[in-house]
Amino acid sequence: MKLALFGDLLDVVTAPPPDAALDEPPPGVRWRPAHWLLIEDGRIAAIQTEPPGPGWTREERAGQLILPGFIDTHVHAPQLDVIASYGSELLDWLQRYTFPAETAWADPAVAAAGSARFLDQLLAHGSTSALVFPTVHKTSCSALFEAALQRGMRLIAGKCLMDRNAPPALTDTLASSERDSLELLALLAAWQGQGRSHRLAYAHTVRFAPTSSEAQLRLAGELLAAHPDSHLQTHVAENRAEVEWVRQLFPADRSYLGVYERHGLLGPRSTLAHGIWLDAEDRARLRATQAVIAHSPTSNLFLGSGLFDWRGHAAEGLRLSVASDVGGGTSLSMQRTLAAAYQVAALQGRRLDAFTLLHAATAGNAASLQLQQEIGRLEPGWVADVCAWDWAEDGSLLAQRLQRAESLHERLFAWLLLGDERLLRRVWVAGVQRVARD
Repeated sequence: MKLALFGDLLDVVTAPPPDAALDEPPPGVRWRPAHWLLIEDGRIAAIQTEPPGPGWTREERAGQLILPGFIDTHVHAPQLDVIASYGSELLDWLQRYTFPAETAWADPAVAAAGSARFLDQLLAHGSTSALVFPTVHKTSCSALFEAALQRGMRLIAGKCLMDRNAPPALTDTLASSERDSLELLALLAAWQGQGRSHRLAYAHTVRFAPTSSEAQLRLAGELLAAHPDSHLQTHVAENRAEVEWVRQLFPADRSYLGVYERHGLLGPRSTLAHGIWLDAEDRARLRATQAVIAHSPTSNLFLGSGLFDWRGHAAEGLRLSVASDVGGGTSLSMQRTLAAAYQVAALQGRRLDAFTLLHAATAGNAASLQLQQEIGRLEPGWVADVCAWDWAEDGSLLAQRLQRAESLHERLFAWLLLGDERLLRRVWVAGVQRVARD
């Protein structure tokens, strides 16, 4: 397969410093208008200004924005059905909406249909890779892997570990959680042996500390240590009532984060969603362990959880990523997610420029998942997860705004703040077209 894609190429290899001048693209921002992106056997082969020779299938998207596929570092597959559910903070929202929706995924047919629908929606919003929560049911995870395999997507997931403080239909046991986790790991290993699943990886998935016993948290740490190529995903310090609940459940631990550290769950392959209510000592432990906090701005605003200080925490040296957190989050669109991240920062008297935002959702998120040599950039050798976008719809407010933009940064900022998935025209996953709209 040899595909030559023509358009305006943009990727952000490194985020600019907070005080960078933005009138011209700063170092680390690669703006290559009217270039050819050559894709061969699923990977980027070259980037050039001259047209390719014979033997290449040409896809000319003149005037369109060619970006790496977005990467979502925290999202719940079963929660599409409860997105935008009214009127609750986190703990009540889980009981009223989330847990009933997740219970249905015990049915393999529901899990299979839901996984296909979820991944198709990710692609339809321009996200080609994700770190995903399924449910406590083993079949929910295997269904996700099967659906991702069919679409060639880079996916990291693992069955939820939940052996207490949840409805009976959503709890496992210490024995079943270990058995199911090992069987899913073995499934991926078997697929890899057949050359089928090089883009799938396993994440030991602790729902959050309140729904796991001491023994199950200890098991999660042991599994993570025994499988060094696997990941860990969970939630931490999202909501003040949740933090207080953890304090009551684990009175001997200094903090919520300390519960995870004591059980060996913090490391460079660990992603913890939210992290709003962490103190200075917690942040020091995050730096020391190199664990990642996944900022989920639309979810934090929708559930009233709090404001995450991206600029401040980045300045302290924390590893950060950005995520939709659907269904607490209100959209799978990374444009809407990044617009909310800007607004959360603005409420704290800080600003996130467009290049920093785009970097976060592409190369930054790739690095947070240890995938910086595979995705997130338009680079020869990288997997060709690529999207083609319109800058604006004819006659739209965004089109009017772009007419007055005087720099690439102004254009990109308006595109991120006013654009969404309706501007998406093409998606290629490992060089294979998966979305086509005209």
